[in-house]
Amino acid sequence: MGSSKKWANTISTVASSIYFLVIILQIPLFRVPCRAGICRTPLEVTSSHLIATELFPPIAVKALLYPGAIANAFFNDNAIPTYNDFRNSLKFAPLNSAPVTFDDLQRLEVLAGSYLSVIGAFVGLVKPGRMSLFGTLLVMWGLAREVILRKSAHVYSGKAIYIHPAMSIALVSAFLSIRKDVRKIFRSRKSQPVMKSKLV
Repeated sequence: MGSSKKWANTISTVASSIYFLVIILQIPLFRVPCRAGICRTPLEVTSSHLIATELFPPIAVKALLYPGAIANAFFNDNAIPTYNDFRNSLKFAPLNSAPVTFDDLQRLEVLAGSYLSVIGAFVGLVKPGRMSLFGTLLVMWGLAREVILRKSAHVYSGKAIYIHPAMSIALVSAFLSIRKDVRKIFRSRKSQPVMKSKLV
């Protein structure tokens, strides 16, 4: 019992850390139009909305995006941008110049899921919970629903919505970060040999 609990806690902690790195380093999980042009991560969707609505100071939001810029430069073998150059290069359309459109309303699931994913990634470092999983599932549902609707309406374009294979990493790590669920898996696996021995 003690060993399974210890393993469950270890798996949950590692999974939470992986999920946090996927979010903060902005590993591309999808492709969707947003106020920044094309967003590929929950952090980009969240940041573009926060800056557009002026809910948070732009400098604080852009600071969250900087680790992703460093990771992107590293993986693409480019020069690492200085923080000032990176901050000045980011342009998001404010709400007063770009009012809420029908497309924005259509993607409420993606926006809400992105917020939950980002908040869940940070909260999960302290106390892993279901927020990350709900956020990831909501984003996937929103993207899948829009792809289906666009295809059925014959308006599927080259700028289309797309779900990257890396989304599966985010989904699995979000699920495994929930300690209770991991413990249930261990309990069910332990109970299987007992049931087999009783049947024999």
